Amino acid sequence: MNQLLLLKSTENPDIEWCKDVKGNMYDMVVEGFQLLSRWTARIWEQCAWKFSRPCKDAISFESHETSSFSDYEKVVRHNYSAEERKALVELVSYIKSIGSMMQQCDTLVADALWEAVHAEVQDFVQNTLATMLRTTFRKKKEISRILSDMRTLSADWMANRSKSDSEAQSQRGEESKVNFFYPRPVAPTATQVHCLQFLIYEVVSGGNLRKPGGLFGNNASEIPINDLKLLENFFYKLSFFLHIFDYTATVATLTDLGFLWFREFYLETSRVIQFPIECSLPWMLVDYVLESQNAGLFESVLFPLDIYNDSAQHALVTLKQRFLYDEIEAEVDHCFDIFVSKLCDSIFTHYKSWAARELLDSSFLFAIDNGEKYSVQAMRFNALLKITRVKLLGRSIDLRSLVAQRMNKIFRENLEFLFDRFESQDLCSIVELEKLMDVLKVTHELLSKDLLIDSFCLMLNEMQENLSLVSFSSRLASQIWSEMQNDFLPNFILCNTTQRFVRSSKVPSVPVQKPSVPQAKPSFYYGTQDLNSAHQSFARLHSGFFGMTHMLSIARLLGSRSLPWLIRALLDHISNKIAILEPMIAGLQEALPRSIGLLPFDGGVAGCIRLINESLNWEAKSELRLEVLHGIKEIGSVLYLISLLDIVLRELDITHFMQTAPWLGIIPGADGQILHSQDGDSPIVNLFKSAASAIVSNPGNPNGMSYYTMSKQAEAADLLYKSNLNTGCVLEYALAFTSAALDKYCSKWSAAPKTGFIDITTSKDFYRIYSGLQIGYLEESAQTPSNNHELLGDSVAWGGCTIVYLLGQQLHFELFDFSYQLLNIAEAEDGTVVQAHKSSHYIQGWELLIEAMKKARRLNNHVFSMLKARCPLEDKIACAIKQSGAPLHRIKFENTVSAFETLPQKGAVN
Repeated sequence: MNQLLLLKSTENPDIEWCKDVKGNMYDMVVEGFQLLSRWTARIWEQCAWKFSRPCKDAISFESHETSSFSDYEKVVRHNYSAEERKALVELVSYIKSIGSMMQQCDTLVADALWEAVHAEVQDFVQNTLATMLRTTFRKKKEISRILSDMRTLSADWMANRSKSDSEAQSQRGEESKVNFFYPRPVAPTATQVHCLQFLIYEVVSGGNLRKPGGLFGNNASEIPINDLKLLENFFYKLSFFLHIFDYTATVATLTDLGFLWFREFYLETSRVIQFPIECSLPWMLVDYVLESQNAGLFESVLFPLDIYNDSAQHALVTLKQRFLYDEIEAEVDHCFDIFVSKLCDSIFTHYKSWAARELLDSSFLFAIDNGEKYSVQAMRFNALLKITRVKLLGRSIDLRSLVAQRMNKIFRENLEFLFDRFESQDLCSIVELEKLMDVLKVTHELLSKDLLIDSFCLMLNEMQENLSLVSFSSRLASQIWSEMQNDFLPNFILCNTTQRFVRSSKVPSVPVQKPSVPQAKPSFYYGTQDLNSAHQSFARLHSGFFGMTHMLSIARLLGSRSLPWLIRALLDHISNKIAILEPMIAGLQEALPRSIGLLPFDGGVAGCIRLINESLNWEAKSELRLEVLHGIKEIGSVLYLISLLDIVLRELDITHFMQTAPWLGIIPGADGQILHSQDGDSPIVNLFKSAASAIVSNPGNPNGMSYYTMSKQAEAADLLYKSNLNTGCVLEYALAFTSAALDKYCSKWSAAPKTGFIDITTSKDFYRIYSGLQIGYLEESAQTPSNNHELLGDSVAWGGCTIVYLLGQQLHFELFDFSYQLLNIAEAEDGTVVQAHKSSHYIQGWELLIEAMKKARRLNNHVFSMLKARCPLEDKIACAIKQSGAPLHRIKFENTVSAFETLPQKGAVN
């Protein structure tokens, strides 16, 4: 006994504290039940109010809908405003989220709830009823019997450790202090609760079922008001105990919103099998969240789908109607497919807009006044992208996996659209394509932080059909080459001053057939309409010409894998054009006289021009002459393109060198130009070797061999990157290739002098042909200034001068060119006129022609100077490029007939 008293004295504070905490838990659960009940009742009331007051002008919302659905649309689809839908979504999310949390806490609070109920019942039957029996109902035997039955029915004397059972029986009628109860998680049964309620009813009513004033009305004559209040409070607590005992069923009942789906009455009145998905209230709420783009609602987008679970449970368990469940299941399948599709579109649009906003030029955003319209609203997609289980109709759906699969499909569709769009435009749109690809790549990087999706390079190679290890071309490279061959080279002209190609104003004889430009939603461009207009305004700046920016985009998009294939295609085009021009030039050679002497100075400009026209005698070969000019123009355009590409590749190589030089141990020399390698291994090799040695020396590390393998891979990478430092010049290689292609025709286009001295009357060499072509189109351009130049541009000079130079005829051309001789005659005639103090109109009518010849001479000098710097005839330097794209070391060879055999040919095995 003393031990029990000691235990009571030491444990009372802790037990009382636990009793208070568990009592608070019970009160909180009851408050949660009441809160859920009030919220669900509000939704019931609103639903009933909407059904009783249909919208009167529902037809005006969508006039194309049939009238058979108008009745149900009036009470549901068109009867909820945007604010009401938002409030309903929020209230449904409150109910479902709190109900879910309470369901998860079922096992955690069960013992505490049972202990709290046990303490309430035992305190009432052992303390409160004991007091009533001793004071109020001592002489009322009938009521005392009922109260004693209540104690006998529900009293747990095992929990009362304050006195022994014998003492409790001997002192049951005597006054004693309040009993102490140990907590026991033993709740009364439902039968005990109902019996207690019945006995309290018997005590209060006295068997009178029609007692005025209600069950607990004021009856001071029989029961004191205080005792009556105690009985009333306990009676109502007993009603809550029943809901507490069936905790899970109570939460499920309070959160059941399945009534929002049922519409059988309107199906009967409308005489239809089913309404469209747009008329379903749960889908209306989901669709509102997706369409509203409200950041605060996106985390609640899945809660309205739980209405389908409630309605399916009600159809199977309560109504026991399988056809209703089948209708719900069919609607859920269709609804969830649409939901995943629209959700992925919203996610993709958000991240695409985010990426497009990040890539907008900062100076542009700083300069404009309304830059906030390009800002992207922060959306809470992170929580949705982490959900792996969504329960629908008893199935667990991995939402994260579905979104990832859909995202892979969307990225591939976007890439396909970008390639289709580029294929329907000209080559100038390559800058826009690169910008769109950059935005899509950044979008992929942002999404990859929250989703496990395929690699962007893998998807890009799939769309370009470039997955094979031996495939060096791609869909994009093939389209670029096709565009160059069919549209760019024939229809674009070069402006050497601006270093740009522009489309000729002359309509081509055979228009290029292209598919129509495909259209897509804004998310496949830059995300939103505002961002689309901003980025497209930048793209339009590069849409009217082709220059350095476009070539840089081509180099970055094709990369080191497909770019050599394009270079080889361009070089083969030069070789083919030279082969096509050979019979045409032979035809022009036949029309030339056997010898053409120097122009006489005494004939003047007009006389010399007349003499040139009589000597050339190409009037009957105007079409042939024009074809030769176009062929030379295309050769010059290709060479200029390669010169632009060479500049771009040098820039990229420098960037790559600056990134790899510190890891390779390369330092600048004393003069700042010569680079020296450090003695021994490079820093990256030393780093991995030291790490591998430190790991291997530790006997407790099981992964020592993997670090040793990494050190060997670092050595291989060091050799690979060092071999790529000595990259060659693409322009030098192209000039050497062109020179080798011309070697086949040296005997026809460049006759060796028989005497060993320069033959000033030779008329069959190529420089004579090009000189005649040049004077011809210069004369035509002087007569109609906007005609020939817009048809040929400056590419003719690049092509013609390159062929003249590579054939070794530069000096012959500069000495005997017709236009150069005319300029000398014009200068001499000008000096004669000035000395005689005569009028300056000595060459009246030839001013435009003389000015055009001067411009042509300046351009020719520029081309010759570039050729001398890049391709000296006595010692040409080139870089052989394999078909795989790997460059060889710089090679030197003389300009001989056998030079063509030293270059890699198409189809050759390296």
